[in-house]
Order: sequence, then structure tokens, then C-alpha cells
Amino acid sequence: MSNLIQLTNGKAHISDDAWVLVKLPASQVEARKQAGKVVLFKLTGEKTVTDEQVATTAIPANGKLIVPLSVFIARKAELLSRINKNEVGVWLDTHEVLLSLIENQADLNALPIIVVHVERFADGRIFSIGTLLRTRYGFKNELRAIGDVLRDQLFFLKRSGFTSFAIRADRNAVEAMASLSDFSAPYQGAVDEAQPAFRRYNRIA
Repeated sequence: MSNLIQLTNGKAHISDDAWVLVKLPASQVEARKQAGKVVLFKLTGEKTVTDEQVATTAIPANGKLIVPLSVFIARKAELLSRINKNEVGVWLDTHEVLLSLIENQADLNALPIIVVHVERFADGRIFSIGTLLRTRYGFKNELRAIGDVLRDQLFFLKRSGFTSFAIRADRNAVEAMASLSDFSAPYQGAVDEAQPAFRRYNRIA
């Protein structure tokens, strides 16, 4: 069974994935360490992709593709005809600088899908990236969360503007989908409901 949950008109359902996720070749770059321990979270803007990885990434000749941000930027001319056919989306890691995408793609809505990859569920930058894409940069198409995506995050990812979620492979997507209804009326304002609860309800003293 597919582990992809999609929202259509606010309703969640399990869906087959029409997109191919293009991945970078493995890197030989050593893990960054501090006090002898591997640092779990990459710094925002930290360079983790080599030029060789970008150049040797295999891009399928056909189908709908989601390519890494670094590949999209460096090889955009090669992808241009497929971008114009709505066959190319972009994925970025949470430590990558969102502004790099904005500067290299003036019309974000020419991309049918943007994907954010979270390496570890405790990395909250995914929520900020989603919110910025929806509010500051006006992205209106599919926004997908992938990586270490767990049940307890889905409600809050939805509030941050995400409309599809690739649940971690060792978890059950049907069970995870139920979490989208964990709360009936959130208090805070967010992407899905700008006004906080005290603005939405008139209380009679």
C-alpha cells in the first residue's frame, strides 16, 4: 500500500505517487562532528552537496520528476522544456536556503510541486519553510513533506501549508491519516486559518 497521504479539498486520502523522486548519488564527504560526536542537524546554508554529485545525478528521460534543489539550479537549462510542461518539481532539505530557490525560479507556481525533506522529525525548520512558501512567496500548488515524517506531525504540517505527506516507510499511512483530525478547532492562527480562535468566535458575556 502507498504511504502517500494527500489532501484534496481539505479531505485526506491515500494516493499513488505519480512523481519520481530523483536522488543525488552518495557522497564521500565526512560527517561534521563536534566534541567527537556526529552533529545531528545540519546548519542552515551548510554546503552538503558536491559539484560531482550534481553533475552525475541521473535524470530520467521521461515522466514527472522531483529533482534536488542543487540539481534544479545547476541544470535548469537541461530541464527547461519539461518545466514548461509541468513535469518538474523541486525538493530541498531543511538546511538548504529557501531563498536560493526563489532567486532561481521567479514564478514558483510554474512548479506543480515543491517537496521539503526532513532528515529527523525533531527538525522544526520544515514548518517554517512551509509557512514561508505559502505566505511570503505565494506558492499555491502541491507542497509535500518527505523523510522522517510521523503521525504526530501531520496536523501541524497541514497548518503550515503542506498538502501531501509521504509517511516514513516503517509506519502505517492509514493510521497516520487519523491524526489530521486530532484537533477540531486550533487556537493559533496559521496558514490554513489566519485568525486565532479569539478572533473567530464572538463570546457573549
